[in-house]
Amino acid sequence: MNKILYNFILNKEHHKFRHSVDWDLAQEYSNKGLSPIERMSDRFTRLCGEEKAVILEGEQIVFLRTVSNLPAIFTDSEWEEIKSKHYIHELGFMSNLSPNYYDTIGVGLLKKRESADEYGKKAIDNIIALSDKYLEEAKKQGREDLVEILTQVPRYPARNFREALQFFRILHFSLWLEGNYHNTVGCFDRYMYKYLKADMDKGVYTYDTALELLEDFFLSFNKDSDIYVGVQQGDNGQSMMLGGIDKDGNDVYNLLSELCLKASCNNKMIDPKINLRVSKNTPADRYTEATKLTKAGLGFPQYSNDDVVIPALEKMGYSHNDAVNYTVAACWEFIIPNVGADVANIAALSYPKAVDTALHNSLEKANSYNEFFNSVKAEIEKECDSICSNIKDLWFIPSPFMNVLMDCDIYNGGKYNNFGIHGTGIATAADSLAAIKKYVFEEQSVSKAELLAAVDSNFENTPELLHKLRFEAPKLGNNDDFVDSIATELLDTFGNALKGKTNCRGGIFRAGTGSAMYYLWHANEIGASADGRKAKEPFGTNYSVSLFAKVKGPVSVIASMTKQHFENAMNGGPLTLEFHQSIFADDDGIQKVGLLVKNFIDRGGHQLQLNTVNLDKMLDAQKHPENHRQLVVRIWGWSAYFVELDKEYQDHVIARQAYTV
Repeated sequence: MNKILYNFILNKEHHKFRHSVDWDLAQEYSNKGLSPIERMSDRFTRLCGEEKAVILEGEQIVFLRTVSNLPAIFTDSEWEEIKSKHYIHELGFMSNLSPNYYDTIGVGLLKKRESADEYGKKAIDNIIALSDKYLEEAKKQGREDLVEILTQVPRYPARNFREALQFFRILHFSLWLEGNYHNTVGCFDRYMYKYLKADMDKGVYTYDTALELLEDFFLSFNKDSDIYVGVQQGDNGQSMMLGGIDKDGNDVYNLLSELCLKASCNNKMIDPKINLRVSKNTPADRYTEATKLTKAGLGFPQYSNDDVVIPALEKMGYSHNDAVNYTVAACWEFIIPNVGADVANIAALSYPKAVDTALHNSLEKANSYNEFFNSVKAEIEKECDSICSNIKDLWFIPSPFMNVLMDCDIYNGGKYNNFGIHGTGIATAADSLAAIKKYVFEEQSVSKAELLAAVDSNFENTPELLHKLRFEAPKLGNNDDFVDSIATELLDTFGNALKGKTNCRGGIFRAGTGSAMYYLWHANEIGASADGRKAKEPFGTNYSVSLFAKVKGPVSVIASMTKQHFENAMNGGPLTLEFHQSIFADDDGIQKVGLLVKNFIDRGGHQLQLNTVNLDKMLDAQKHPENHRQLVVRIWGWSAYFVELDKEYQDHVIARQAYTV
């Protein structure tokens, strides 16, 4: 590892090269009557021209953002007019796509230019001009290694591993500079291994020197990541997929896959975020190696089960060759590289809200639990209908360079144009229904009126009932079919409610098990719930047990959370488990966690992420953030530096259960 470069970036010393631009482009473009694509093209031209070539001491992979802001291209009134006519997702720019970097790396930008439209050609010309700035700076510094590389790429195909990595950096950098966000890395080891293998066969690299180069490449993701802010700092979507099977069923895990795990472990930085595809055929020692990365406390790798994901994607209409090539979007949503234009996070359903609405509108009239549950199903179906009917005439700000890198006309969608819907708070909903079923309808130890009054008063006058619901009622996570079957019914209801619906781009709607930030937002939409959750208390993140549920341990949680029919809800969303840092103290603990992950996969779990936590350290970090700058935690589908998070997100991680094995 280049310690000088590492510390330079860790200490944010590279920020001194940044400056902002004070350009009122929106008004200028409005006055000129420029079209959206003309605005995007002109801004990119100006930004490339404004960027300065900075080569840090000893770095092997260059390109550093020096312009820290992207001026708006629409005036407020123009933007409001656009939103009045179209459905605008998030910021309106293209995001959560997995473009085809790799074919471009194999042919060069000049070759891509031949088939690009006029705006794509202009983007390519600007990228080459910016690269030439770096070429000239390399000459000034006497960096002959970089001169040789930048003379070749990005104009022409990469000839070796380092050129391929540098080419990728240029393409990835350019997408961010254009204004796209949550730009993913895709199936990195599938397409870049050939360059590494060829160099290794020639004796260009040893294991250690290849690792050092990869560490430098990984550092490049962290140079500018603080500029790429999502809901919270760290939510930037730089996700990398490793491993999995190819179209012939062969395992693609290779030396580069291994080196990526090692480089991430050594760097201990939040980017790129590592995802690992596994299956029943994955050897146990691979889980052990991956768990060493978990031990580092980065919140990854996140695991995806090919045995479950691929058949489910095929069932939804993805071809076999595309399904076996799946990767993840910014967090965990399953997307198809190169040809997919799925919007994997377009909306979210709140299970607890459906239960809460039924509780207040239908409980007193229900003569049986089944009758009451039917009213919950009706609320879920009603909400799905509302979500789907409200998303009409989806529109994105055009992205000329993204279009160059996609194997489709991204302006008009892709081969796949499906919309993903998250499902929030499944444990809160399932636990609430289990309590209602047991105490109200079966035992009849709690009256309907008593439960409603307690929930509406936030249990202020019923501490005994609160304790009963919170700590004695059945909870998801204990391998109890009584409540686990309810979670299954909820997930099936959600998936079935979306079946047969077609979106405005001709695609389908995909139900999912993720929550994203809605575990906080949706929790604030309702009061207390029948599981003993008090008002304002958040739900569990993604597909997880309740924060206060008394569960037997991670084995029982896995047993509970692998019974469901995931083929009905394959938008993505992992079971999230927190482990106390102490269990990784020796090889035995690491092996046990690795075997636990294998157990999850062997039982048919679809997606899993692990978090290494230390309660005392997190509490101290809230008091003394300056002492814990590199404390990393997993939030929902991404990792972040704990001290950079808003307190509500810090508190949620602190409240999660830390398991031991």
